[in-house]
Amino acid sequence: MLSVLSYGRLVARAVLGGLSHTDGRDYSLVTASCGFGKDFRKGILKKGMCYGDDACFIARHRSADVLGVADGVGGWRDYGVDPSQFSSTLMKTCERLVKEGRFIPSNPVGVLTTSYYELLQNKVPLLGSSTACIVVLDRQSHQLHTANLGDSGFLVVRGGEVVHRSDEQQHYFNTPFQLSIAPPGAEGAVLSDSPDAADSSSFDVQLGDIILTATDGLFDNMPDYMILQELKKLKNTNYESMQKTARSIAKQAHDLAYDPNYMSPFAQFACDNGLNVRGGKPDDITVLLSIVAEYTD
Repeated sequence: MLSVLSYGRLVARAVLGGLSHTDGRDYSLVTASCGFGKDFRKGILKKGMCYGDDACFIARHRSADVLGVADGVGGWRDYGVDPSQFSSTLMKTCERLVKEGRFIPSNPVGVLTTSYYELLQNKVPLLGSSTACIVVLDRQSHQLHTANLGDSGFLVVRGGEVVHRSDEQQHYFNTPFQLSIAPPGAEGAVLSDSPDAADSSSFDVQLGDIILTATDGLFDNMPDYMILQELKKLKNTNYESMQKTARSIAKQAHDLAYDPNYMSPFAQFACDNGLNVRGGKPDDITVLLSIVAEYTD
């Protein structure tokens, strides 16, 4: 089953081609969400803002709109650990911190850091690992502040072209940077990165900019040109159009993931690393599709 979620009660007054942001108006994000779990074909679904081992959140505060995605590391399943528990708890903690106002818009790494250390201090034992990407739109400064750890990420599209994007972080092939909590005594045996290792950036956005935030299930199966082709179908900023486009992007990535003859970006990356791989990469897929609009309370 396919799950599509829209967020907010905003009236989008954006023009998709982009307008000048040198004005005194506050900006906001209008966001639609769609995803598939890797076990979709088996009928195994997760509830809430989770698609398989992926998780996401969308939150509003008076100073900023904040969203995030996380991809739980599936290898933990071999040790009897549900990988989705770590990613979903991390995203729920980030969401709560934003709603409580315990964050600085210009410092998304801080949101990730505080959330992670809350998980470390949790009285209920939690094991696992996850990548994470946090995107913050400061309403007044019109700046997009981001923090990306691992191989999830985001694109900013303006006038049909990618004008800003995250950098993927890999230790080596198919081993992304990740936050981890290991069993007591096994900390040194589990790959774990600091939240401070996240790649951070700030970027001036304009009305009508499109921001696509997703887990690697999208980027491993769809190159930029395919994503841009789908985004061209977004003719206006009403929720129906946004949901339809988010759904189309996630569905195409999901279909390509199971095509054995398709030379996916993941397969190309594998070949570049000396591996003979062809086909898509079956994986959980989470897509958050946002448009920068004028804020209306």
